[in-house]
Amino acid sequence: MWEIELTDQASEWLLSLDQKDRTAIAGSIDLLEQLGPNLGRPAVESVKSSRHHNMKELRSVGGNLRALFCFDPRRTAIVLLGGDKTNDWVGWYDRNIPLADDLYDEYLGEIRKEGLI
Repeated sequence: MWEIELTDQASEWLLSLDQKDRTAIAGSIDLLEQLGPNLGRPAVESVKSSRHHNMKELRSVGGNLRALFCFDPRRTAIVLLGGDKTNDWVGWYDRNIPLADDLYDEYLGEIRKEGLI
């Protein structure tokens, strides 16, 4: 099993979802926990235009929900944020990848301060 952490933004997003959507993305998070970096398409896809080469998107089972995540240097998956890209296929990435980059930078700074990396 792989360790999964969520930012406050990711947790708030998950809690805002209805039961059907929460179950769909939770299923993908469960797969990520089981398979870690070995989880591939169709559940995970690399993200272009991120400052972080290891930024990926986690796709919900049978839907348009996406969660952006990275494996940190400890090989813990950090789910940064999520959203629904329905009817906004390009714009969703344009808005959210920079936010996820900033969240990941902040997260890395925090675990450095704590001496975890």
